[in-house]
Amino acid sequence: MLLGSHLRRLRESRGITREAAGYSIRASESKISRMELGRVSFKTRDVEDLLTLYGITDEAERTSLVSLAKEANVAGWWHSYSDVLPSWFPTYVGLEGAAHLIRSYEVQFVHGLLQTEAYAHAVVARGMRGASPADIERRVALRLERQKYLVSEKAPEFHIVLDEAALRRPYGDREVMRGQLQHLIEVSERPNVRLQVMPFSFGGHSGESGSFTILSFPESDLSDVVYLEQLTSALYLDKREDVTQYEGALKQLQQDSPGPSESRDLLRGLLQLS
Repeated sequence: MLLGSHLRRLRESRGITREAAGYSIRASESKISRMELGRVSFKTRDVEDLLTLYGITDEAERTSLVSLAKEANVAGWWHSYSDVLPSWFPTYVGLEGAAHLIRSYEVQFVHGLLQTEAYAHAVVARGMRGASPADIERRVALRLERQKYLVSEKAPEFHIVLDEAALRRPYGDREVMRGQLQHLIEVSERPNVRLQVMPFSFGGHSGESGSFTILSFPESDLSDVVYLEQLTSALYLDKREDVTQYEGALKQLQQDSPGPSESRDLLRGLLQLS
């Protein structure tokens, strides 16, 4: 995505169309579009030819961007789990690991970054009916591996609004749910985590369209991405007007939900009832 955004900016600054750029590397206009969105891998020769077309002659700049192309083609650690993941999800894991701010609303279950191992196992087992125990364990292992990012030195800011429905819907037995609630209370104390609960008592709210996640990146020229997971696919929205709509919905959810401290009290109340 970072390389693609650089290439798009260079092309636009020179007034070159996607069609012309595609012709220069013996490719279609749609391929240039996918390259600029970071949706396809990069051939070093194609990047070099595009840089020549865009008039980039400075050797240091060319070397930097060609090196970025080589890095972009290196498979991330999560690709070793691709055999147990839906085809659209590795892209999300890569974006999540590159983000410096993750904002999310969840209504069905606790967000994957906050799930205990036992709770994650119950969620995955229900979602992968008929899968082998080994495949379920691998999917859970991936989820736990993702969580390490949240406590790493470069941990992102994580702002999450959990609908009360996600906390009351049982996954696993009573002890699994109690362990999950206790974990949420503890993790909500982390300085990089802002956890809020949207209670049933509030009534209708701005999260009526369902769960979503907004990913923001440290590079200023990278647009935010809204991730929407569906039954058989996922949507990645990065148009400014789309992102703005979801940012507005999340901001309203945050304003209408109790703050982090009050939300911890709600969690403690649910823990006592469980």
